[in-house]
Amino acid sequence: MKQISKCIELGKIDRKSPFPPDMKDKDGAHELTRKALDDGIRPSDILDTALIPAMEIVGNKFSRNEIFVPQMLMSAKAMKTAMEHLRPFFQSGEAKRKGVFAIGTVAGDLHDIGKNLVAMIIEGGGWEVIDLGVDVKAEKFISCINEYPGCFIGLSALLTTTMENMKLTVEELKSKHPDTKILIGGAPVTDDFRKKVGADFYAPDPQGAVTYLNSVMAS
Repeated sequence: MKQISKCIELGKIDRKSPFPPDMKDKDGAHELTRKALDDGIRPSDILDTALIPAMEIVGNKFSRNEIFVPQMLMSAKAMKTAMEHLRPFFQSGEAKRKGVFAIGTVAGDLHDIGKNLVAMIIEGGGWEVIDLGVDVKAEKFISCINEYPGCFIGLSALLTTTMENMKLTVEELKSKHPDTKILIGGAPVTDDFRKKVGADFYAPDPQGAVTYLNSVMAS
């Protein structure tokens, strides 16, 4: 478990991966996760003991500006490589996730780097993530809520010009599903804007979103 966690924290995807240099030719998240399953370790234990703690470390480092987007993307890729081995167990119901989080960039906005980072960190935090993509209209979010009752919604915007669409999306979702928790984020977004539009949480960074989701589920 410690080896898997280290590989994810440092972005060691598999044996072929040249990064980081001091782990060259060593097994990565891919091989070690497969070995753990073959050795009889439960998927939920791998998730709880290795993946979630590692991604929490990565998220906190990013929040403190100790690592930057390239390192975070490498860690996220290592995490997703490990998750590919675990996903069949979650899909079969043999292992459980904390809940469902659906995320998309709002209508009129085609930027996805921030959205992708948030999706990766939240998935690494033990959640099932539904990535709705970019330029997502309110109707698509509503369909997702209907398909996954009780899911959380994440809205992303990078442009000040699309913040109005974020406001309209929040209003429409709340009118149809008032109990749905909506998280918003993006470069121009602030907590004051969140209060103005009626969303439930503003996440300045991915780890903040994970912390909020976990706190709601624990309450």
